[in-house]
Amino acid sequence: MFTGIVEEIGRVRQASVYGGGQLALEACKVLEGTKVGDSVAVNGVCLTVVSLENWGFRVDVMPETLRRTNLGGLHYNDQVNLERALVFGGRLGGHLVSGHVDDIGEVIDITREENANIVRISPPARLMSYIADKGFIAVDGVSLTIVDFDDFSFTVSLVAYTMEHTTLGVKRRGDVVNLEVDILAKYIERLNERKRESLSYEFLKQYGFVRETDAS
Repeated sequence: MFTGIVEEIGRVRQASVYGGGQLALEACKVLEGTKVGDSVAVNGVCLTVVSLENWGFRVDVMPETLRRTNLGGLHYNDQVNLERALVFGGRLGGHLVSGHVDDIGEVIDITREENANIVRISPPARLMSYIADKGFIAVDGVSLTIVDFDDFSFTVSLVAYTMEHTTLGVKRRGDVVNLEVDILAKYIERLNERKRESLSYEFLKQYGFVRETDAS
C-alpha cells in the first residue's frame, strides 16, 4: 500500500519494456532502506525491485501492466514519480493507494488559477462512477482531491509544491496519465452489487417470498 505522497522524481535510465521487460530507474531517496523484493510505486504502479545499483534500481514490468498504464511509453531520461511502500505506524498524508492502476486518462485542459493549476482529465467512461466531489483519486501515483466533474471528465487542483515535486508540473494537454480510483469506492460498489443480486426475483422465489400466483 502507498499514500500517494510522492517522495522523489526519478529518471529512466533504461526502458526495455516492449511486450514485458524491465525498467532501470535513477533514484536516491527511495533507495534508503529499500531491499530487493520491496515494492516501489512508479507513476503510481506498484512494482517489485529486482536489483539495486549505486545509481538506482531495476523493476520488472509485465505485459498486463503495459496494457493498463502509461509505463510502456517511457523513454530514456523521462521523469517518473517514485514512492516507497507505506510503513504502518507513520503519517498517512494522502489516501490509501494500492498501486494497482485502473486505467489511463488524458489531460484535456490546464488553466491557471492564482497560485494553482486546474487540470481537467478525461478518464474511460467506466471509471466515472467512482468520481465524486471532494473524493480521492491517484494521478500518476499522486494523491489528489477531485474539485469538479461532469459526465465525461474531472478536475484536480495542483498547488505549487505538487507541481515542483512531482511530474504533474510538466504535464501538457494530450498527455496520458495513470489513474487509480479510491479503493473504498470500489468496495462500496461491489457490496451494492451483491445486495442487488441477493434481492433478485429468483432469490426471492427460492426462499418463498414470491409464489407462482404472485408472478402471474
